[in-house]
Amino acid sequence: MSIKKILLATRPLTPPWDEASKNFAYFLAKSIKDPELQMNILTTSTPLDGLGDNVVSHPIFPLYDASRAGHSFSQKVILSKYLFTESHRYDIVHYLFTPTALNSALIRNFTYRRPKTVQTIATLREDLYGPKDWKKMLFADRIVTYSDYSKRKLEANGFTGIERIYPGIDLDLYAPKPKNEEALKHFDLTREDVVVMYPGEYVRLGATDMLVEMLITYLKSQSSDCHPELVEGSSQIETDSSTTVGMTRAKTITFIFGCRIKNEADQKKKDEVVAKLTQAGIIDCVRFTDTWKDMPTLYNLSDIVIFPVENMRGKFDIPLAIIEAYACGKPVILSDLEIFQEFSSPEFSVTIPLARQSLSEGGRTLWQTILDLQSDESKRKRLGTNARTFTEQFFDLKNTAQSYERLYASLQ
Repeated sequence: MSIKKILLATRPLTPPWDEASKNFAYFLAKSIKDPELQMNILTTSTPLDGLGDNVVSHPIFPLYDASRAGHSFSQKVILSKYLFTESHRYDIVHYLFTPTALNSALIRNFTYRRPKTVQTIATLREDLYGPKDWKKMLFADRIVTYSDYSKRKLEANGFTGIERIYPGIDLDLYAPKPKNEEALKHFDLTREDVVVMYPGEYVRLGATDMLVEMLITYLKSQSSDCHPELVEGSSQIETDSSTTVGMTRAKTITFIFGCRIKNEADQKKKDEVVAKLTQAGIIDCVRFTDTWKDMPTLYNLSDIVIFPVENMRGKFDIPLAIIEAYACGKPVILSDLEIFQEFSSPEFSVTIPLARQSLSEGGRTLWQTILDLQSDESKRKRLGTNARTFTEQFFDLKNTAQSYERLYASLQ
């Protein structure tokens, strides 16, 4: 039996699994089952679980250091050196990082080009590059895009033979589950709290300032320690001094910034957010995850997931944070970016028109949408169920792996 050796050229594949590109590469390597394909991955000395017999780890990177998570220059140097000296040992090199003019030129001009090549393009970075740049950056024998959006862009500019393969996720791992008791304790939550999570970034994406203004404006209706507020109703509640007639306790909303600290700019922005929420007296209504190793548990802790971003500069065409939330059966509120149209629908998500609104208008629209979902449990369940079905149809990693198996086999 002839074994075809595939190298996945990536940043180090190592826990925590909280970054989309390395998550995808790790799960792809585990999911390729063809015994004629040997999957080679670049790792640290940290052992990885669940690898098949056809997966070979090469621990070329130093151990993961959370304090240096945003400092990737040394990783790029290590990866470049390995590609320049070792790529000729493989039949196919599959590049899974966002190309730049520089790294593409280095690979094309200084790497021994015996192996066939595949480039998976997670984003075209239209904020930085245009058609002339793409012609320099996209050099592989086969180009794969994450989205039909990018595929159409490339084809409109003269590229041919482009294949779109959606970035699959592990639907056994990302699946609807009850709220985890340890996670509830960690974040000082109860099962009755309505948890709204933003799994984005502090500095990029343009959502943080709007979210902070929204929280300061609308969470003040809840007490500073996030005990339930009194709202109109039919029961009687004993207070310290009297009986309040016609009032019931409402469930409170707890907001989670599910954002990693990737660099000093993120830390500075988080500190600013904490200071503003503390000054407003609502810090007890907000939680911060920083680096959280078990993302499925975090999604399942949430009742509503939001991704009200202003832009996607530097991010994947298809944010896996949205797809992972779908897979966990969560209703997701999205902004109305053109690129999101491919994976949003009134059947399984809620789109709000943030692109044309000011910070205060956007915050008001988002908050009202959150309240509408909070009060309509049947709609939340319907959206979540349909979202799970959508991921099963289009983002099952098993199907993604089979698509790459066929692509590898076609390269001779």
